[in-house]
Amino acid sequence: MPRLENCTWSCSCAARGRHKAQLGDTTAGLAAKVGDMQSSSVSSPVLVGHTARRPSTSSASSTASSTLNLSQHLVQRSLVLFLVGVFMALVLNLLQIQRNVTLFPDEVISTLFSSAWWVPPCCGTAAAVVGLLYPCIDSHLGEPHKFKREWASVMRCIAVFVGINHASAKLDFANNVQLSLTLAALSLGLWWTFDRSRSGLGLGITIAFVATLITQFLVYNGVYQYTSPDFLYIRSWLPCIFFSGGVTVGNIGRQLAMGIPEKPHND
Repeated sequence: MPRLENCTWSCSCAARGRHKAQLGDTTAGLAAKVGDMQSSSVSSPVLVGHTARRPSTSSASSTASSTLNLSQHLVQRSLVLFLVGVFMALVLNLLQIQRNVTLFPDEVISTLFSSAWWVPPCCGTAAAVVGLLYPCIDSHLGEPHKFKREWASVMRCIAVFVGINHASAKLDFANNVQLSLTLAALSLGLWWTFDRSRSGLGLGITIAFVATLITQFLVYNGVYQYTSPDFLYIRSWLPCIFFSGGVTVGNIGRQLAMGIPEKPHND
């Protein structure tokens, strides 16, 4: 009997030990699972936060880089247009001075090209403004200029403009009215050949009107003068020169702006 009781006691103790071990293993497993769930729940918002921040950072950097590229392109275009305006002013004004069309006072400081010092920077600034205004108006109206958009056409337009300016100084007519009508026809022909846009025609007329008023003001104040004036203080063909010059510089500005995407044109 004592041996039987000892065996029964040992079996019950072993069973209790195994039961406690199983409970301990189960408790440890549950605790490990709970810890894993907590760690995953804590780490997941961090990952979500990081993934949410990355698109906004990349979009902001891309926007900043595109803005920087646009500003750099704008500065480059302005500089090129300014240099073109300075060169054309020096060359074309020299032709007018040699033919005694325009006269500057003797006390005016002249440059190497016998032009007043203020003429090249003023014409360069005007060329930069006009050259940037043409593609800006086209983009605002949603009517990008697509007619003869290549540098060969732009160079031919410049050659025709120089020819019109040369004709204003070289051609001899009975009166200035005939010369003015001839240059007006040539200027409209230049617009029809190289532009044919409503915005180009409207801007050309506006530029001719504003530039003529400024010239009238300068001549009235004695800055310089024209020989044989027949349109108040200037020559009557001068608005034609301003019109053709505006169209020419506008085509240069449009060609330089081809790298910038434009609004689609609705036919």
